[in-house]
Amino acid sequence: MSAAPQADSTILIIDDNADTIRLLSAMVRGQARVLFATSGAAGIDIARLQRPQLILLDVEMAGMDGFAVCDVIRRDPVLRSSAIIFVTAQSTPEAEIACLDAGAVDFIPKPLNAAVVQARVRTHLRLQAALATLDGLAHQDGMTGLFNRRHFDNQLATEFARHRRHRMPLGLALVDVDHFKLYNDRYGHQQGDVCLQQVAGAIREGARRPGELAARYGGEEFVVLLPNTDHDGLLTYGDWLCRRIAALNIAHPTAPTAPFVTASVGLCSVLPEEGDTAEALLHTADMALYEAKRAGRNRSVVVRPGAAAGRAADPADV
Repeated sequence: MSAAPQADSTILIIDDNADTIRLLSAMVRGQARVLFATSGAAGIDIARLQRPQLILLDVEMAGMDGFAVCDVIRRDPVLRSSAIIFVTAQSTPEAEIACLDAGAVDFIPKPLNAAVVQARVRTHLRLQAALATLDGLAHQDGMTGLFNRRHFDNQLATEFARHRRHRMPLGLALVDVDHFKLYNDRYGHQQGDVCLQQVAGAIREGARRPGELAARYGGEEFVVLLPNTDHDGLLTYGDWLCRRIAALNIAHPTAPTAPFVTASVGLCSVLPEEGDTAEALLHTADMALYEAKRAGRNRSVVVRPGAAAGRAADPADV
């Protein structure tokens, strides 16, 4: 029985035998996009770029064997969500136990049986899809649908390390809805939630490039992670976001800034060096947000790292 391909699923076959790769590919290509590598090191590189849902991994390979590859994948925070099925000519109970103890989710013995391969691949792709759904719910802010603070903190640490490794600038934006307490006082918290959902939608629209992430930071404050974005890129993005939120035209007649909902945006970009921290980047963006509020709100301010030493009390948000 063959399954319809899952549009968002990728299977990576890692095997140093071209005949085995061709055979496995023919068996599973109807279930997902199929990639392959002929060595453990090449497979790890492809996995880091493509983030496959499922890896079919040969145990007996020259050089870096399947157990060594599995160990690297299980230790890598970017890769460890990929499920591994070991493929091996060793079919003893001891061999199967060794594969499962190494971190694999399943074990397929050789010679390969097409029906068995397809059934196990189909099962684990479904499990991966279900786990991805649950993981998404766990990392989502229930009210706005954006990512939550916990997920943002994790991604900030990961992206900061990646940008330091590849010598790329990492940008960050903090967004605060102006005079939101006055909005809640006039319209009530239920309508206030609707307002935040609309603002969140506008922020989400501006975070579409690969790696960009928008999250609810707390209350009426949001945060956007902007990979490979320098100072000039932040200037453009911050101005666009302020205009985009104002263009929602959400009535706010009691606000002293404007008769509609606006936002203040603080931004910072850093080319991470050894000794720099993600916390310092976040702190500098917070300084920039404070400057945007102090300058009259409904605007964006970009601050270079190290330009702001401290923060006074926020302007009263009334």
